[in-house]
Amino acid sequence: MTTGVRWWAEPPPGRTSYLADVDPDLLSVGLDPLPAGAPAVVRFHPAAGRTVAQYVGAFLDALDRAAVELFPRWLPGAERLDGRSELGLAAARALAGRLAAQSEHFGPFLADTADRALRGAPAAPGRFPAEVRARGLGSILASAYSRFAAAVLIDLPAELTPDDERALVGAAEWLAGHGRFTVWLAGPALRFVDRIPTVRITLPVYLKDLAAGPALSPAAAEPPPALLTWPPLAGLPRADSPAEQALERALAPHDWAAGRCWNHEFDWHLLAKTYRLDLFWPADGVVVEVDGDDHRSRWKYADDRRRDVQLQLLGHDVLRFTNEQVLHDPTAAALTIRDLLQLRRSSHSPK
Repeated sequence: MTTGVRWWAEPPPGRTSYLADVDPDLLSVGLDPLPAGAPAVVRFHPAAGRTVAQYVGAFLDALDRAAVELFPRWLPGAERLDGRSELGLAAARALAGRLAAQSEHFGPFLADTADRALRGAPAAPGRFPAEVRARGLGSILASAYSRFAAAVLIDLPAELTPDDERALVGAAEWLAGHGRFTVWLAGPALRFVDRIPTVRITLPVYLKDLAAGPALSPAAAEPPPALLTWPPLAGLPRADSPAEQALERALAPHDWAAGRCWNHEFDWHLLAKTYRLDLFWPADGVVVEVDGDDHRSRWKYADDRRRDVQLQLLGHDVLRFTNEQVLHDPTAAALTIRDLLQLRRSSHSPK
């Protein structure tokens, strides 16, 4: 995407900043897909009423689960290792040691995380200090997306008490200081802590246009977001999406489903925003979107409508399923996709 605006570079890297006058949901649209040159960004949705240590612990535990699900993308050479055999586990530890020797990764932590990812084992409490976990998980996140650094976008809950705000800001500063994360606080203005620098970022044109458009919203109320969300990996269904995983299992046995691309980055114009398509058949011009709860937010919902119109103008057909539809009957979703593919193929007009 070539927009001329690198808003993510305006807040100082490796520090905590408050992003003024911008909705975190709007920023989330701008981060999907991750822009070229941006850090690997995860989004943290904390609840009120926790201490600094509890905020840090909740974030690190959630990021640890993300690191396990992103494996083996962050450990080159581990794609075909078998976690059921001692040989596979030993090979993973050896690969981790080799990578650590050539990078800033901490070898023992990297090897332990690879071992647990292969075995499907949870983190052992107290095995590594929080500082080591923060630094190690930040490095793993950056490596998984081939980015230079990691960042976290923290949604500030509404109406924080003075103690809540101080604790959440303290946790953000801890993550920047010990984990080397770039931390962005967004949402309601800080009222009780004044040491955090305020940054007014320059939004790209497409985000300004989206924000200035009509306030579209779905009929259903917005559900509470997941604690931590992270970007999908190109070429694979989302590891944190049971619906995408179920749909892939329903499609995999069928020859007619060949040619599909999961989480494909689609550049449709040199100066326009890149689209990330959940599921795409490039030869047939068929796009399938599997909508999770985040698609019910105001800006995501409005952006989806714009995307669908633009994709249709480009000659593509777009199917949308909710997570609930896919999980209720993945076979029915797959057969609907089959019918559309056959219709496109029989018309001899693939796009």
